[in-house]
Amino acid sequence: MNISIYDLSVWVLPLVLAITFHEAAHAFVADRLGDNTASQLGRVSFNPVRHIDPFGTLILPAMLLFAHSPFLFGYAKPVPVNFRKLNNPRLDMVWVALAGPVTNILLALAAAFAFHALPLVPASSANWVADNLKNALVINAILAVFNMMPIPPLDGGRVAVGLLPRALAVPLSRLEPFGMLILIGLLILLPLAGSQFGLNLDVISAILRTLTGYVIQAVLFLTGNA
Repeated sequence: MNISIYDLSVWVLPLVLAITFHEAAHAFVADRLGDNTASQLGRVSFNPVRHIDPFGTLILPAMLLFAHSPFLFGYAKPVPVNFRKLNNPRLDMVWVALAGPVTNILLALAAAFAFHALPLVPASSANWVADNLKNALVINAILAVFNMMPIPPLDGGRVAVGLLPRALAVPLSRLEPFGMLILIGLLILLPLAGSQFGLNLDVISAILRTLTGYVIQAVLFLTGNA
């Protein structure tokens, strides 16, 4: 697989920005709702170094890419939130969790709106700017959809825990320590196992791709790019 410097330049920048804003949004909303844990650790910041996890953000996606994995994913350094310090722990947990995906949707909208300004960009850099904007739209849509999967510790899992009746929320919350293993099983191991028997078990990533496509179409429509 040949990956050029140009390829890296139009993917790494939008990816780093998407992750940085996502995590900073979690920290900012938590701070506003009563928990300053992340704020005291400097996580209410647009400095990507404060949010990037060397393995989850860089090494793992690269390994999956070169291994031709059926699905690429990674993660940033989790924002620490002490839910007991929130003003209304159960409801505020939902707002803190939603802050990341909502921010990614807003970034996707901003990138799509910026398409209209491309005629103002010098011809020598127009393609590079266009590719960055296109990839920013795609990456932010993927992050928003992926993180809303109802599996803790993903944002969607925490939203579900905050909204479901206690009888369902408690057992779901207990899955959080095993969430990453569940994701690896569903998105990587299950499809790989199915391919050994000629079966297409890549169901979850197919659903995610479909939902991401709908989000991208909606963003393009709302920004006058449809």
